[in-house]
Amino acid sequence: MSGHSKWSTIKRKKAKIDSARAAEFQKFSRELMVASKLGGPDPSANFRLKTAIDRAKSAGLPADNIKRAIEKGAGASNQDNYEELTYEGYGAGGVAIFIEAMTDNRNRTAGDIRSYFTKYGGNLGETGCVGWMFKPVGLIVFPSTVDYEKLFEAALNLGADDIEEDDDEYRVLTSVESFQDVALGLEKEGFKAISEELTRLPQNELEVTDEDTARKVLLLLEKLEEHDDVQNVYSNVDIDDELAEKVS
Repeated sequence: MSGHSKWSTIKRKKAKIDSARAAEFQKFSRELMVASKLGGPDPSANFRLKTAIDRAKSAGLPADNIKRAIEKGAGASNQDNYEELTYEGYGAGGVAIFIEAMTDNRNRTAGDIRSYFTKYGGNLGETGCVGWMFKPVGLIVFPSTVDYEKLFEAALNLGADDIEEDDDEYRVLTSVESFQDVALGLEKEGFKAISEELTRLPQNELEVTDEDTARKVLLLLEKLEEHDDVQNVYSNVDIDDELAEKVS
């Protein structure tokens, strides 16, 4: 579950999929539980749950795991008390990092995250120190096989803010408020999305060319991603592909 930025591209290219699979499944299960608890177990009436189910399926989470997570979240006997928190800070070289977490023990989570920043040459900051650099948006991704002109017209008519072409994908960007209407509207128009999610986009990117700095930043981002309580990590880092491979 990632922020869409240059860091996302780097991460996809160097992902250690097998070793991260169990941790990723746990994050999806936790999101399913919370979405079900907050909005009910019916995805047709709970858009957050619907998108969580779609993302979990795309990631390969087994249907039985999805069902159990939804039932656990909706169950009256559920004792898990997760709260959604954000953390902000700077990595090595002044790279901005914004973290979304879901935890049942905020002291544990904050302590772990603070130690990661310290270990890899950064520092955990106060609320608001970098949050303004990351714009909350709705992101709906479609394969490039769809008719771009028809998608463009339909998306704008439904209230989307912009459409971008990214490699072999079309990315429809919306405000947070119009995300659900645009996503459901495009679905009714017959456009099948690859993914739908609320995310944060960096308003500027910071290029890192120093090898030591790049290594520290990538290690910090990886460590944060691997933490059980962290759902999403966003960064404005811009590292050349060749350098990223070298320090990996």
